[in-house]
Amino acid sequence: MTKHNQIQLFEEKKVRTVWDDAEEKWYFSIVDAVAVLTDSVDPTAYWRKLKQRLKAEGNETVTSCHGLKMKAPDGKMRMTDVADTEQLFRLIQSIPSPKAEPFKLWMAQVAADRLDQMQDPELGIEQALADYKRLGYSDSWINQRLKSIEIRKDLTDEWKRHGLKEGVQFATLTDIIYSTWSGMTAKEYKQFKGLKKENLRDNMTNRELVLNMLAELSTKDISESRNPETFGEHAEVARQGGEIARNAPVLNWKPRQASQLSLLFTPRQHCS
Repeated sequence: MTKHNQIQLFEEKKVRTVWDDAEEKWYFSIVDAVAVLTDSVDPTAYWRKLKQRLKAEGNETVTSCHGLKMKAPDGKMRMTDVADTEQLFRLIQSIPSPKAEPFKLWMAQVAADRLDQMQDPELGIEQALADYKRLGYSDSWINQRLKSIEIRKDLTDEWKRHGLKEGVQFATLTDIIYSTWSGMTAKEYKQFKGLKKENLRDNMTNRELVLNMLAELSTKDISESRNPETFGEHAEVARQGGEIARNAPVLNWKPRQASQLSLLFTPRQHCS
Protein backbone atom coordinates (compact mmCIF):
# COMPACT_ATOMS: atom_id res chain seq x y z
CA MET A 1 0.00 0.00 0.00
CA THR A 2 1.54 3.32 -1.08
CA LYS A 3 0.55 6.58 0.59
CA HIS A 4 1.47 10.10 -0.51
CA ASN A 5 1.51 12.95 2.02
CA GLN A 6 0.56 16.31 0.62
CA ILE A 7 -0.41 19.72 1.98
CA GLN A 8 -3.50 21.31 0.46
CA LEU A 9 -4.56 24.92 0.89
CA PHE A 10 -8.04 26.13 1.83
CA GLU A 11 -8.24 29.93 2.01
CA GLU A 12 -4.45 30.05 2.62
CA LYS A 13 -4.71 27.61 5.52
CA LYS A 14 -2.79 24.33 5.35
CA VAL A 15 -4.65 21.04 5.48
CA ARG A 16 -2.49 17.91 5.64
CA THR A 17 -3.72 15.11 3.42
CA VAL A 18 -2.67 11.60 2.43
CA TRP A 19 -3.55 9.92 -0.85
CA ASP A 20 -3.86 6.13 -0.56
CA ASP A 21 -3.08 4.45 -3.91
CA ALA A 22 -4.67 1.16 -2.92
CA GLU A 23 -7.98 2.62 -1.76
CA GLU A 24 -7.84 5.50 -4.25
CA LYS A 25 -9.06 8.03 -1.71
CA TRP A 26 -7.87 11.05 0.24
CA TYR A 27 -7.49 11.14 4.01
CA PHE A 28 -7.64 14.55 5.68
CA SER A 29 -6.17 15.63 9.01
CA ILE A 30 -9.18 16.16 11.27
CA VAL A 31 -7.34 18.66 13.47
CA ASP A 32 -6.46 20.76 10.41
CA ALA A 33 -10.08 20.69 9.28
CA VAL A 34 -11.18 21.78 12.76
CA ALA A 35 -8.68 24.65 12.63
CA VAL A 36 -10.14 25.84 9.34
CA LEU A 37 -13.76 25.55 10.42
CA THR A 38 -13.55 26.93 13.96
CA ASP A 39 -10.58 29.31 14.05
CA SER A 40 -9.95 27.75 17.46
CA VAL A 41 -6.72 28.73 19.22
CA ASP A 42 -6.34 25.05 20.18
CA PRO A 43 -7.92 22.89 17.46
CA THR A 44 -6.39 19.75 19.00
CA ALA A 45 -8.27 20.34 22.27
CA TYR A 46 -11.43 21.20 20.33
CA TRP A 47 -11.24 17.91 18.41
CA ARG A 48 -10.46 15.93 21.59
CA LYS A 49 -13.60 17.25 23.32
CA LEU A 50 -15.74 16.82 20.21
CA LYS A 51 -14.51 13.25 19.78
CA GLN A 52 -15.37 12.43 23.39
CA ARG A 53 -18.87 13.87 22.99
CA LEU A 54 -19.52 12.05 19.70
CA LYS A 55 -18.26 8.76 21.14
CA ALA A 56 -20.59 9.18 24.14
CA GLU A 57 -23.45 9.70 21.68
CA GLY A 58 -22.51 6.49 19.88
CA ASN A 59 -21.40 8.23 16.70
CA GLU A 60 -20.10 5.48 14.37
CA THR A 61 -18.12 7.90 12.22
CA VAL A 62 -15.76 8.69 15.10
CA THR A 63 -15.13 5.03 15.88
CA SER A 64 -14.28 4.29 12.24
CA CYS A 65 -11.71 7.09 11.99
CA HIS A 66 -8.09 6.03 12.35
CA GLY A 67 -4.62 7.54 12.49
CA LEU A 68 -1.90 8.01 9.91
CA LYS A 69 1.57 9.50 10.16
CA MET A 70 1.70 13.11 9.00
CA LYS A 71 4.33 15.82 9.35
CA ALA A 72 3.80 17.77 12.56
CA PRO A 73 4.73 21.46 13.02
CA ASP A 74 8.08 20.34 14.50
CA GLY A 75 8.89 18.54 11.24
CA LYS A 76 8.54 15.04 12.66
CA MET A 77 6.13 12.40 11.35
CA ARG A 78 3.50 11.80 14.03
CA MET A 79 0.26 9.83 14.24
CA THR A 80 -2.69 12.07 13.42
CA ASP A 81 -6.42 11.38 13.42
CA VAL A 82 -7.65 11.32 9.82
CA ALA A 83 -10.94 10.91 8.00
CA ASP A 84 -11.75 10.15 4.40
CA THR A 85 -14.00 12.50 2.45
CA GLU A 86 -17.24 10.80 3.42
CA GLN A 87 -16.31 10.56 7.11
CA LEU A 88 -15.23 14.19 7.25
CA PHE A 89 -18.47 15.30 5.61
CA ARG A 90 -20.34 13.66 8.49
CA LEU A 91 -18.07 15.12 11.17
CA ILE A 92 -18.48 18.62 9.75
CA GLN A 93 -22.20 18.37 10.51
CA SER A 94 -21.28 18.39 14.21
CA ILE A 95 -19.18 21.55 13.90
CA PRO A 96 -21.18 24.78 13.66
CA SER A 97 -19.32 26.92 11.17
CA PRO A 98 -20.15 29.35 8.34
CA LYS A 99 -17.26 27.78 6.42
CA ALA A 100 -18.82 24.30 6.44
CA GLU A 101 -20.33 24.41 2.96
CA PRO A 102 -17.33 26.09 1.24
CA PHE A 103 -15.06 23.55 2.92
CA LYS A 104 -17.20 20.63 1.70
CA LEU A 105 -17.05 22.00 -1.85
CA TRP A 106 -13.28 22.36 -1.53
CA MET A 107 -12.92 18.74 -0.34
CA ALA A 108 -15.01 17.50 -3.24
CA GLN A 109 -12.84 19.48 -5.66
CA VAL A 110 -9.64 18.04 -4.15
CA ALA A 111 -10.99 14.54 -4.68
CA ALA A 112 -12.17 15.31 -8.23
CA ASP A 113 -8.83 16.86 -9.19
CA ARG A 114 -6.96 13.75 -8.06
CA LEU A 115 -9.21 11.43 -10.03
CA ASP A 116 -8.82 13.65 -13.10
CA GLN A 117 -5.05 13.52 -12.75
CA MET A 118 -5.14 9.72 -12.57
CA GLN A 119 -7.03 9.67 -15.87
CA ASP A 120 -4.84 12.38 -17.44
CA PRO A 121 -1.30 12.62 -15.99
CA GLU A 122 -0.75 15.92 -17.84
CA LEU A 123 -3.11 17.58 -15.36
CA GLY A 124 -0.80 16.56 -12.52
CA ILE A 125 2.14 18.10 -14.38
CA GLU A 126 0.16 21.30 -14.93
CA GLN A 127 -0.60 21.45 -11.20
CA ALA A 128 3.08 20.99 -10.35
CA LEU A 129 3.95 23.73 -12.84
CA ALA A 130 1.49 26.12 -11.20
CA ASP A 131 2.76 25.26 -7.72
CA TYR A 132 6.41 25.89 -8.62
CA LYS A 133 5.52 29.19 -10.31
CA ARG A 134 3.65 30.27 -7.20
CA LEU A 135 6.77 29.50 -5.12
CA GLY A 136 8.84 31.77 -7.36
CA TYR A 137 11.00 29.33 -9.33
CA SER A 138 12.31 30.43 -12.73
CA ASP A 139 10.83 28.94 -15.91
CA SER A 140 14.12 27.27 -16.89
CA TRP A 141 14.39 25.62 -13.46
CA ILE A 142 10.77 24.45 -13.57
CA ASN A 143 11.30 22.83 -16.98
CA GLN A 144 14.31 20.93 -15.65
CA ARG A 145 12.47 19.89 -12.47
CA LEU A 146 9.44 18.55 -14.31
CA LYS A 147 11.71 16.61 -16.65
CA SER A 148 13.56 15.21 -13.65
CA ILE A 149 10.25 13.96 -12.20
CA GLU A 150 9.50 12.12 -15.45
CA ILE A 151 12.96 10.53 -15.57
CA ARG A 152 12.81 9.52 -11.91
CA LYS A 153 9.45 7.81 -12.46
CA ASP A 154 10.83 5.92 -15.46
CA LEU A 155 13.69 4.68 -13.29
CA THR A 156 11.51 3.61 -10.37
CA ASP A 157 9.13 1.88 -12.82
CA GLU A 158 12.15 -0.05 -14.12
CA TRP A 159 13.11 -1.03 -10.57
CA LYS A 160 9.55 -2.13 -9.84
CA ARG A 161 9.57 -4.22 -13.02
CA HIS A 162 12.48 -6.15 -11.54
CA GLY A 163 10.67 -6.66 -8.25
CA LEU A 164 12.64 -4.16 -6.17
CA LYS A 165 10.85 -2.68 -3.17
CA GLU A 166 10.14 0.94 -2.38
CA GLY A 167 11.80 2.09 0.79
CA VAL A 168 15.20 0.70 1.73
CA GLN A 169 16.09 -0.77 -1.68
CA PHE A 170 15.07 2.34 -3.65
CA ALA A 171 16.85 4.58 -1.12
CA THR A 172 20.03 2.49 -1.23
CA LEU A 173 20.23 2.58 -5.02
CA THR A 174 19.49 6.30 -5.04
CA ASP A 175 22.31 6.87 -2.56
CA ILE A 176 24.66 4.92 -4.81
CA ILE A 177 23.72 7.13 -7.76
CA TYR A 178 24.09 10.34 -5.73
CA SER A 179 27.38 9.36 -4.09
CA THR A 180 28.90 8.25 -7.41
CA TRP A 181 28.29 11.50 -9.31
CA SER A 182 28.39 14.00 -6.41
CA GLY A 183 30.47 12.28 -3.74
CA MET A 184 27.60 12.53 -1.24
CA THR A 185 24.68 10.37 -0.16
CA ALA A 186 21.23 11.98 -0.09
CA LYS A 187 21.58 12.67 3.65
CA GLU A 188 25.05 14.19 3.25
CA TYR A 189 23.83 16.17 0.26
CA LYS A 190 20.99 17.71 2.30
CA GLN A 191 23.36 18.51 5.15
CA PHE A 192 25.75 20.17 2.69
CA LYS A 193 22.94 22.39 1.41
CA GLY A 194 21.66 23.15 4.92
CA LEU A 195 18.34 21.32 4.41
CA LYS A 196 16.31 19.50 7.03
CA LYS A 197 12.87 18.33 5.95
CA GLU A 198 12.89 20.17 2.60
CA ASN A 199 12.88 18.23 -0.65
CA LEU A 200 16.46 17.87 -1.92
CA ARG A 201 15.61 18.06 -5.62
CA ASP A 202 13.47 21.16 -5.09
CA ASN A 203 16.65 22.81 -3.84
CA MET A 204 18.94 21.73 -6.67
CA THR A 205 20.30 24.12 -9.25
CA ASN A 206 19.81 23.58 -12.99
CA ARG A 207 23.27 21.98 -13.20
CA GLU A 208 22.56 19.60 -10.36
CA LEU A 209 19.24 18.58 -11.87
CA VAL A 210 20.86 17.95 -15.26
CA LEU A 211 23.61 15.79 -13.80
CA ASN A 212 21.18 13.82 -11.64
CA MET A 213 18.83 13.32 -14.59
CA LEU A 214 21.73 12.03 -16.67
CA ALA A 215 22.70 9.62 -13.88
CA GLU A 216 19.15 8.28 -13.43
CA LEU A 217 18.43 8.08 -17.15
CA SER A 218 21.70 6.20 -17.70
CA THR A 219 20.89 3.84 -14.83
CA LYS A 220 17.49 3.07 -16.34
CA ASP A 221 18.93 2.49 -19.83
CA ILE A 222 21.70 0.20 -18.53
CA SER A 223 19.16 -1.75 -16.48
CA GLU A 224 16.91 -2.23 -19.52
CA SER A 225 19.81 -3.52 -21.62
CA ARG A 226 21.36 -5.80 -18.99
CA ASN A 227 18.33 -6.98 -16.99
CA PRO A 228 20.10 -7.31 -13.61
CA GLU A 229 18.72 -10.08 -11.43
CA THR A 230 20.26 -9.62 -7.98
CA PHE A 231 20.26 -6.51 -5.83
CA GLY A 232 24.04 -6.48 -6.08
CA GLU A 233 23.76 -6.30 -9.85
CA HIS A 234 21.29 -3.41 -9.56
CA ALA A 235 23.74 -1.64 -7.27
CA GLU A 236 26.49 -2.00 -9.88
CA VAL A 237 24.15 -0.64 -12.56
CA ALA A 238 23.35 2.35 -10.32
CA ARG A 239 27.07 2.98 -9.84
CA GLN A 240 27.66 2.87 -13.60
CA GLY A 241 24.78 5.30 -14.19
CA GLY A 242 26.23 7.71 -11.65
CA GLU A 243 29.67 7.32 -13.20
CA ILE A 244 28.36 8.49 -16.57
CA ALA A 245 27.08 11.70 -14.98
CA ARG A 246 30.28 12.21 -13.00
CA ASN A 247 32.38 11.97 -16.17
CA ALA A 248 30.04 14.17 -18.20
CA PRO A 249 31.84 17.13 -19.86
CA VAL A 250 29.27 19.57 -18.47
CA LEU A 251 31.61 20.81 -15.74
CA ASN A 252 34.56 18.41 -15.74
CA TRP A 253 34.57 18.54 -11.95
CA LYS A 254 35.80 16.15 -9.29
CA PRO A 255 33.44 15.16 -6.45
CA ARG A 256 33.88 17.18 -3.25
CA GLN A 257 36.50 19.46 -4.82
CA ALA A 258 35.73 22.80 -3.18
CA SER A 259 36.28 25.02 -6.23
CA GLN A 260 34.04 22.82 -8.37
CA LEU A 261 31.38 22.50 -5.67
CA SER A 262 31.14 26.28 -5.43
CA LEU A 263 30.29 26.37 -9.13
CA LEU A 264 27.82 23.51 -8.99
CA PHE A 265 26.00 24.24 -5.76
CA THR A 266 25.02 27.86 -6.31
CA PRO A 267 21.59 28.91 -4.95
CA ARG A 268 18.65 27.92 -7.13
CA GLN A 269 17.36 30.72 -9.33
CA HIS A 270 13.97 32.25 -8.66
CA CYS A 271 11.91 34.52 -10.79
CA SER A 272 12.83 38.14 -10.21
